[in-house]
Amino acid sequence: MSGARDQILANIRRSLGAAENNKVRQQAVDARITAAKPGIEPARGQGSLEQRVAVFVEQAQAVSATIARVENISDTPAEIARYLRDHNLPPSLRIGADSRLGKLQWQGAGLEIARGPSTGTDLNALSYAVGGAAETGTLALVSGPDNPTTLNFLPDNHIVIVDAAAIAATYEGVLARLKDRFGKGNMPRAVNLVTGPSRSADIEQKLLLGAHGPRRLHIVIVNAADGTHAQ
Repeated sequence: MSGARDQILANIRRSLGAAENNKVRQQAVDARITAAKPGIEPARGQGSLEQRVAVFVEQAQAVSATIARVENISDTPAEIARYLRDHNLPPSLRIGADSRLGKLQWQGAGLEIARGPSTGTDLNALSYAVGGAAETGTLALVSGPDNPTTLNFLPDNHIVIVDAAAIAATYEGVLARLKDRFGKGNMPRAVNLVTGPSRSADIEQKLLLGAHGPRRLHIVIVNAADGTHAQ
């Protein structure tokens, strides 16, 4: 495949009369990319941090997600225990290797923790989002051992923590934060954008939650970040 692609590109270069290592053309392309103006972004979600969070909450609730706000990351175990209890769910969670989750007092909140990717047998899972987009109430979750992608899709109930300060106004803002955090060559293999619980209306146009993934999505917004969220 690589050989065929190289041949096609070589043919294009020949037709344009361009050398393979033309530094002048490369510099022109780099300058054009650097000087490119950003595209138009929607007004919804723009504003102060609190305005962004308010729009995020409104949009997330509109697609059947539930929301809780806590002041500090240390308050999340108690909030998650409350959520599970109120929904008559077992006090158990599967989490990844995220150090922010690893240092929390789960046992003190009466929660049993399993670690690592899900095999599809877990009822509840917890992830830490890298950010969120206020315009649609969307969470951005990156792949890797800290927050395995399987936790986003296999368990019935997905709980996600997101720092308030990591909520951007738009998708473009979220992508900019990802680039700033990881940098070129270090981007995660996958970025999952999650908006509400899984749903489908394919059958008789009747909305069904949990069709292809979690039937519940509970978002815990942490007001005071611990400094490890995406800038």
